[in-house]
Amino acid sequence: MMDLVRWNPWKEMVSLRDRMNRLFDDVFFRSDRREDPWADGVWVPAVDMFETDDKVVIKAELPGLEKKDISLDLQNGVLTLKGERKSENEVKEDNYYRREMSYGKFVRSFSLPVDVDAEKIKAEFKNGLLTVEVPKPEGHKPKQIKVN
Repeated sequence: MMDLVRWNPWKEMVSLRDRMNRLFDDVFFRSDRREDPWADGVWVPAVDMFETDDKVVIKAELPGLEKKDISLDLQNGVLTLKGERKSENEVKEDNYYRREMSYGKFVRSFSLPVDVDAEKIKAEFKNGLLTVEVPKPEGHKPKQIKVN
């Protein structure tokens, strides 16, 4: 004869949460990269995106890259940042104590107002920091309305 067991959905939710936490820890906070098959080719540079009254600003941390390693494209209101940080193989894999730096290709995309004038976008790369300034179209700038 079978015993009835009371089902506890919260226990399964805790298990799911733990598995999701491990997934994100593995992707973003790897501790031992030498045994990690995903170690090479996975890199997502940190980005800040904010707006002022007259422009949208995107800042991306791209240490170890040069201007020639970066491309910016604007299509249908989507600004796409692409690049690649290549691994320097000066040291044999067996001689590493720790390997935490990420290498490989990356792509980041950002939605912008569709009617942005691509000719007015400014991009500057200095000391590993890419700063992109996208002027807002006149119709998207906030306007002060005087109350009579």
